[in-house]
Amino acid sequence: MKPGTRRLLRVAVAGAGATAAAVATGVAVERRVVRSRKAGAKGADALGGLHADPVTVTAADGVRLYAEVDEIAPYAGGGKRARRTEQATLVFVHGYALSLDCWHFQREFFRGRRRMVFYDQRSHGESERSPKANATIEQLGADLKTVLDTLVPDRPVVLVGHSMGGMTIMALAEQHPELFGKRVTGVALMSTSAGGMKTHRILSPLVPDRLGHTVTPRVLTLLARAPELVDSARRRGSNIGYLVTDRFAFGEEVPASYVEFVDELLARTPFAVLAEFFPNFDSLDKFSVLHAFEEIPTLVLCGTKDLLTSVGHSRKMASRIEGSTLVECEGAGHMVLLERKDKVNAALVDLLDRADSQRADRYERGAS
Repeated sequence: MKPGTRRLLRVAVAGAGATAAAVATGVAVERRVVRSRKAGAKGADALGGLHADPVTVTAADGVRLYAEVDEIAPYAGGGKRARRTEQATLVFVHGYALSLDCWHFQREFFRGRRRMVFYDQRSHGESERSPKANATIEQLGADLKTVLDTLVPDRPVVLVGHSMGGMTIMALAEQHPELFGKRVTGVALMSTSAGGMKTHRILSPLVPDRLGHTVTPRVLTLLARAPELVDSARRRGSNIGYLVTDRFAFGEEVPASYVEFVDELLARTPFAVLAEFFPNFDSLDKFSVLHAFEEIPTLVLCGTKDLLTSVGHSRKMASRIEGSTLVECEGAGHMVLLERKDKVNAALVDLLDRADSQRADRYERGAS
């Protein structure tokens, strides 16, 4: 047999082996996905089903942000001291590639007990697409200020941010530190970071930092030139999308409906949007503004198996915010607000109690 023929034969054999392996893997994946979907279809439909009448908030650059407000009767719930001053409104700020629907379990828990504001960040959910130049964390901070001025103009607020939503709150603190301790009476920073992220390590832990910082942006730029091809692979219900979501969003096994739900939220966010916001994360540095949270009750919460914003980021933030409360959810991943909903809700109740108490103390001192 000629050398050239042998090489072709080896290539053919290797190709056949790879194809067979791919087919076998595909079949196994398909079976798993189908089983999971059958088990969780009903639950997936129910998640994200809580809504109120839509409200439009217009950002400074004209982008229209979609929002919803859950109202309650004045002074509902709370203790006697809390009733002496108006209770804080909960304002929820969602993360990268998600939407306001991700707060389903928190909305369900506090509905009727607290006034709540939810909104879709620019280019996410039902909000309008942002100009590319304004797809920045700084702009998101300015958007949050506009949401507060429009929907909570004269009430105290407790801000709750997950992932990029936490970064949004930090950007607001950098731009308007005077709000914290006055209008903003409490903050929850969940599964987020103030800086030092190395996003290339999420996908390729073994790639050297210098190479990763160079390659990752180039790959994103290349993929962004044909976003429709990427979106077709990411479409809702795809095997790839489901498995990636299962791997990176959760730390342990969760109901299939949770994976389906998050997979759907991710698939709704166009890849072009992901590519526009992605460069923000490696360049993020908000450590210098964390001191703004020292005047108010601050909750820092994260899952110990978070692959996107590891628990180390939360520990570092908590160590730099004097008086903050660090809550670590053992075994949970990035979507801790779903995976450990009871613990998250309990931590928010504690945060609200402390914020109400501190504000009541200030009210009494001012009145005396």
